[in-house]
Amino acid sequence: MKLRIKYTKTGVLRFISHLDVMRYFQKAVRRAKLDISYSKGFSPHQLISFAAPMPLGMTSLGEYCDADFESVTDTEDMMRRFNCVSTPDLVITDIVLLPDGAKNSMSVVAASDYLIELSEEGKKCPENFKLFEEALKLSEYENLMILKKTKKSETYTDIKPLIYEMEHRVYNHDYTEYTVPFSNKENTECHEGLYMMLAAGSVNNLKPDLVIEALLSKAGMAYDRFNYKIMRLETYMEDEKGLVPLSSAGQRI
Repeated sequence: MKLRIKYTKTGVLRFISHLDVMRYFQKAVRRAKLDISYSKGFSPHQLISFAAPMPLGMTSLGEYCDADFESVTDTEDMMRRFNCVSTPDLVITDIVLLPDGAKNSMSVVAASDYLIELSEEGKKCPENFKLFEEALKLSEYENLMILKKTKKSETYTDIKPLIYEMEHRVYNHDYTEYTVPFSNKENTECHEGLYMMLAAGSVNNLKPDLVIEALLSKAGMAYDRFNYKIMRLETYMEDEKGLVPLSSAGQRI
């Protein structure tokens, strides 16, 4: 049976790499005594694959992986068993059973959305708020060019077509609801920042820090990653309804 698992990566886990997250996840599965499937041969490993990896320094509420299991109980029981042996910074929030023939999560990723907030350090400099001012001007720009670097080349690319949505939002404390436009800046219970939905996946993939860099360059500023906090809210696939969360591919057990 193939399950799709949704989990968070928050807090201090933003400082560890995707490879370390994979290792941690596999050890937690063993501690939780979940009946995961293993490959055959001299060096068996868990049959688990992760969707779009989260870059170092970012947090997420919408990470996914697919895993094969020999047997399962139900969604609530499996979540409880895993979360009891895991850190509060990596928590499973949903598990669905995938239908036969479902494509793996890595191959179907089409978009991700993010909330960009100013860090405590970033709030000390009023100029950093220019990011939000430039974001409001996005529709006025004919293009939004950025220098994309690879191991073999450097090319200027127009990233505006890869930005599906962008606006100012204020989320409540657990990111379940939001309002537009900004609320009272003195409300410390809210998460206030720049929301953006970007293309993701193997064909078109746009990182949020590239968008921040491009917007700040319009204001004549350099991007300092320590001035901003980036939270991934959800990861999406595309079906006949449009963009839907990856967990929409299956049903709870």
